Amino acid sequence: MKYFTFTELSNSATATRYGIDNTPTEAVKKNLAALTDMVLDPLREAFKKPIYVNSGYRCPALNAKVGGAKNSGHLYGYAADITGGDAFANRKLWELLVDLNLPFHKIIWERGSGVGAKWLHVAYTGNPAHIMLRTDNGKTYYNCDRNGKAI
Repeated sequence: MKYFTFTELSNSATATRYGIDNTPTEAVKKNLAALTDMVLDPLREAFKKPIYVNSGYRCPALNAKVGGAKNSGHLYGYAADITGGDAFANRKLWELLVDLNLPFHKIIWERGSGVGAKWLHVAYTGNPAHIMLRTDNGKTYYNCDRNGKAI
């Protein structure tokens, strides 16, 4: 873990606000370390700029509080929501994830209603399935291309 820390990958303003203990277990730390070593650190190395973690590990209480999926990868330390700071940087992160053939399980281009990705959800489980999705106005599009467009 060269560029990221366990604190950064488990920090949550929501957990702090509601007094939720979001301390990762040793098993979760192992998963966070694998996510970082296999995907996040190589991505940061290629991006050559900081990457910010919006949401990493979420304990069950925190995941419920933020409305996360019931079986979210965040619960196990398999996933992180990241940003390079703006839509253009996020597009570059997406392209690097694909072009570098990093062993991600899933990436999601999280858009809301804007043109660019607000953030990217990146998951690593040890199974490099390379599932690429995009959300837009509450809809999910599967089988996205290098540019995050549905194919």
